[in-house]
Amino acid sequence: MTESSARGPARPGFYEFFAGGGMVRAGLDDGWRCLFANDFDPKKAEAYRANWGDAGLRVGDIADLTVDDLPGAADLMWGSFPCQDLSLAGAGAGLEGRRSGTFHDFWRLARALTAEGRAPRIVAVENVCGALTSGGGRDFEIICRTFADAGYRCGALVINANLFLPQSRPRLFVVGVREDEGLDPALATPTPIEPFHPAALRRAVARLPAALRSRMVWWRLVEPGTPPAGLGALIEPDLSDADWHSPAQTAGLLALMCPITLARVAAARRAGGRRVGTLYRRTRGEEPGRKTQRAEARFDIAGCLRTPGGGSSRQTVLVVEADLVRSRLMSARETARLMGLPDSYRLPESYSAACHLTGDGVAVPVVRHLARRLFEPLLSVQGRVHKAA
Repeated sequence: MTESSARGPARPGFYEFFAGGGMVRAGLDDGWRCLFANDFDPKKAEAYRANWGDAGLRVGDIADLTVDDLPGAADLMWGSFPCQDLSLAGAGAGLEGRRSGTFHDFWRLARALTAEGRAPRIVAVENVCGALTSGGGRDFEIICRTFADAGYRCGALVINANLFLPQSRPRLFVVGVREDEGLDPALATPTPIEPFHPAALRRAVARLPAALRSRMVWWRLVEPGTPPAGLGALIEPDLSDADWHSPAQTAGLLALMCPITLARVAAARRAGGRRVGTLYRRTRGEEPGRKTQRAEARFDIAGCLRTPGGGSSRQTVLVVEADLVRSRLMSARETARLMGLPDSYRLPESYSAACHLTGDGVAVPVVRHLARRLFEPLLSVQGRVHKAA
């Protein structure tokens, strides 16, 4: 008797590129086997090893990889390629940029696998929603055309992590299945549906050339049934006094707030009890030719975590209890919780490295939802088709 038959069906295998600390692996969990993982950042690789071990991990530039480095045949090939050239904060280089252009290296490997008869059954890429409009829509067209030219039917989804976690983090996911595989009609919908096919995505698809648009799929994804935990459940209540800002520093943040944000703080005071919020400092052009720094806070969910490039990119925690308002930087562990990582996940010791890891990652429960509600059903249908053939 083989190992797979003794233990039940073999778990699907995956390659994870731009793996960071293995947050996609955390989302796929023990139901999947990691065959190969790659990232070029040694610090992120240290976190990957601390949590997942060394097996299958290759540290280095994806441009230096060849198909010979990839073992076996993967059911899923995942790539969260760098977003800097596609984001609103980027220089607009798009997929021709040095960092986001690694998308092409990812697909060079996918095409080489296909040439060897090892085409992944599912290919998924993830990036910021700026990819929908970057280059006037040209980059989104390149993404979709690359899937199609490689023999994959693809569809795009915008999933906000706030469906699962108290963090606003909308991201674009493009998922493709091999055209020679079976496709359960129940996994697709003839027309786009909210919340995973928002107006910005519908406009981007509508701009595609007709021939390419006709090959696109609107994936049917169910919404999660359980609302996310509140911010207060993820924020550590008893940090030492040294972690908190001085009263003068907190007053300085309050002085940067516009009337709308000050009204939120006042409402939190009136509500009584302990209210937890988060704050970012942003630069706003409130008057022509003049930029003003503002502190913007909210008490429902956290803003989108960022990689720490300076003080304004680091999220601040606000705690309001009666007339007392306290503030401090969000801890590294709190950023990990906002990405859906368990407290058992080992973070880098450096605060900056830990926040860079989490701010650059993929929300774990989003990956888990995609795996359970789309990837695994797709593989199940494909497996039945191949068995019948």
